[in-house]
Amino acid sequence: MIETAEIQPDLIQQLAKLLRHKAYRMVVAESCTGGWLAKVLTDLPGSSDWFDRGYVTYSNQAKHEMLGVNQETLDQFGAVSLETVQEMTKGALDESGADVAVAISGIAGPGGGSDEKPVGTVCFSFLFSNGESVLDQLCFKGDRDQVRRQSVIHALETVIEQLKHV
Repeated sequence: MIETAEIQPDLIQQLAKLLRHKAYRMVVAESCTGGWLAKVLTDLPGSSDWFDRGYVTYSNQAKHEMLGVNQETLDQFGAVSLETVQEMTKGALDESGADVAVAISGIAGPGGGSDEKPVGTVCFSFLFSNGESVLDQLCFKGDRDQVRRQSVIHALETVIEQLKHV
């Protein structure tokens, strides 16, 4: 795992190049990362060409109201689940009209973990307007900042890899 890695600007540049080449716009729906992914994306000048918007839906109520995550999904599986992030990306695409959506929800710590979902558990969803979907769940090591940083890096690396095949 990437415990203390820095978010490399070349990751953002590589993503921007792929999105521009495909004429795609991107939307993000974040929970545990608190807008960090949107922040690093918009650090690149010209990102308005390919970045549409970001949702920071930290509470279950925000996930439900802003992205249309079903209350039943939240009740049955919890905010940190593949089911929830999948609905987050669907809602983000539906609300924005973008071409690619990324959702992140996790337990960054130091508290909030359980035996089933320990601190460091993070769920990801990547959804493309053509219907392609990728779900991923990882458990990162480190403190709150390290878990969040690794989540952003993993999201960037995964969406880049997926864009190469869409």
